[in-house]
Amino acid sequence: MKKPRVGFLGVGWIGRSRMEAMLATNLIDAAAIADPSAEMVAEASKLAPGVAVVDGLEAMLAMGLDGVVIATPSALHAAQSIRALEAGVAVFCQKPLGRDAAEARAVVDAARAADRLLAVDFSYRHTAGMAAIAELVRSGELGRVFAVDLVFHNAYGPDKPWFYDRVRSGGGCVMDLGVHLVDLAMWCLGADAASDVHAQLFAGGAPLSGEAVEDYAVAQMTTGGAAVRLACSWRLQAGVDAEIGATFYGTEGGAGFRNVGGSFYDFEATRFRGTTREPLAGPPDDWGGRAAADWARRLAEGARFDPAAEEVVAVSRMLDQVYGNKAPPL
Repeated sequence: MKKPRVGFLGVGWIGRSRMEAMLATNLIDAAAIADPSAEMVAEASKLAPGVAVVDGLEAMLAMGLDGVVIATPSALHAAQSIRALEAGVAVFCQKPLGRDAAEARAVVDAARAADRLLAVDFSYRHTAGMAAIAELVRSGELGRVFAVDLVFHNAYGPDKPWFYDRVRSGGGCVMDLGVHLVDLAMWCLGADAASDVHAQLFAGGAPLSGEAVEDYAVAQMTTGGAAVRLACSWRLQAGVDAEIGATFYGTEGGAGFRNVGGSFYDFEATRFRGTTREPLAGPPDDWGGRAAADWARRLAEGARFDPAAEEVVAVSRMLDQVYGNKAPPL
């Protein structure tokens, strides 16, 4: 069977990582790459010798591709995704799919109208730890889940200027990191809406104001019948490279997903029973490219529009509420 031909729009570190994961499945062919950086193009070309180097999305679409992987700045995601979908091309996009729920909704509507596969790189869903916890939550093993604690502190923060431009990024650490956590909570709980959302956003230690983007955020909300607390940041002086976690508390027990030793890549999952702990999963776990590989597999199988794409819109709506319902400063 002929392999789907895929273009890779944006081949910085994350784009190349997803390209490598897809090629490792041996289910797709890399037909084209595009990036404004000659250095990044050179690195990506090593993964697929002979791949066509083009100057952008329009050139890719002119090649009659089956799919496009989008790893460009956030402000471009929605428009590029819609353009590809309207051309009949499946899309795998980096998060966020849109800078707000309206943009995300427009992309999902375009995917439905075109009947083309659309997925977003919510990679933490594909860790062994979160897969195990999701099963516990959904099976009822934890009883009624009534509380969820979410945290993602990145001691470094992004190195690209556009992340700090609200127009181009859509927001700061909540849009960059919090989106993953919100997705994990809603995905596990089967939730599609949130209420009672209250948030406090800060930039440089002061309440967020003007055109700045937040580098520290705390929020509380109710979703899926659970009280959810979120904290995320860039450049927090927390004594480690990163602090990442999602903990679920139920009437019959709890379960936690947490990074190991400040790592961005190593995670463990643990089940709680009273004062005892039971390991569910731990490193090593090569999870980073699994979402990309899954999309490649489904594309190769001929998958069309997946209604699960609606989950992306629900996550975007919650982020809109976080940004629009800021509580008074502490």
